[in-house]
Amino acid sequence: MASFNFSKLKEYIPSELPKVSLPLMPSFKMSGTELEDAETRHLDEQTANDSRQAAEAIAEDEPFSMVLAEPKPIPVGPKSNLDLINECDNFPYHQKNTQLYLAHINTYYGLYVKDYPNTELGYILPSVAEVFRGLPDWKLNDAERSLTLITGNNEEERSRAVAATTKAMRATEHFEVLKGWRDELYPVYGPDRELLFSMERAASALFGIVTYGVHMTAYTMKAEDGEDEAMRLWVPRRAANKQTYGGMLDNTVAGGISTGESPFESLVREAQEEASLPEDIVRRDVKAVGTVTYFHIRDHRAGGETRLLQPEVQYVYDLQVAEDVVPKPSDDEVAGFELKTVDEVQKALRDGEFKPNCALVLLDFFIRHNILTSEDPGYIEMVARLHRHLEFPTR
Repeated sequence: MASFNFSKLKEYIPSELPKVSLPLMPSFKMSGTELEDAETRHLDEQTANDSRQAAEAIAEDEPFSMVLAEPKPIPVGPKSNLDLINECDNFPYHQKNTQLYLAHINTYYGLYVKDYPNTELGYILPSVAEVFRGLPDWKLNDAERSLTLITGNNEEERSRAVAATTKAMRATEHFEVLKGWRDELYPVYGPDRELLFSMERAASALFGIVTYGVHMTAYTMKAEDGEDEAMRLWVPRRAANKQTYGGMLDNTVAGGISTGESPFESLVREAQEEASLPEDIVRRDVKAVGTVTYFHIRDHRAGGETRLLQPEVQYVYDLQVAEDVVPKPSDDEVAGFELKTVDEVQKALRDGEFKPNCALVLLDFFIRHNILTSEDPGYIEMVARLHRHLEFPTR
């Protein structure tokens, strides 16, 4: 990122917010004792060596000797189901590549609030964390690689401090991602599922917090030419000029869950706003079928800065509709809807036409409807990866 004008940013921060100074607790770090415990738990020698290398580098204030690659989409061509998952759930797993996982973890700054010094709420890139150095309401600790909100004793006070900072960050016009400002608030939860604070949706990826959304697949069942009923799915295409993933295919209905909004009410609202689906049909017939979770490192298609972190929870719904129920765009964010066969949807998935997280929701749909079965390659890994355990508290 380009050099940042700290003086200019500070000018935008209100000075009347109360200031509190409290000590910080460590961010992620493996101590020597923890490493010995890991060795006695019979972790393989490579795992222990990787962990020790990362811990020693942090202790000596040296960078871990691995360069993190720029995230890129998987090349165009036939993509396997696991390729689609790897493209969206692309934050490394400790069990698969310990060295890469530790390189990531020890690169970021952990996000905290003062009242929960042992609970990480997100991961922040060093280039983003640097912006907070010396700002009111925040404490940046390089030794512990942590950024702590030190103002506020309740949700309202914390949210006010976060809003003052993010609005100031937007005013500097430094971050491309903030040019997509939405005036929507996203919630951040604590270890007991309590609401700690809310922040502007466009800023969420800068802080690496868990975000929440709803995704619904609408489909029809129709028998043709005396054959068994065949499934068809309503698939929208995003407007080509949309800031994020323009021109790609999407789920029938998808949107973010704002602070104070339940998943179901969010779905009903999005179904009307995005697809003009009658509220009474959605409320009566939609079925809640679980969640899909993943940890995404953003690439250029997401808009704004790359490498920002996006752990997400999507509440998933199915809606079987009659033939005369036809989704229609109600704003300029959707170019149009098309009723596709299962084969057509699967081909579009293989061709990389779907927005990455929407591809995961469709894989989950196909598994639940017995279209993908245990006979398909990678079935066990697919099922597990669609429901990733996230490192941070959730609602």
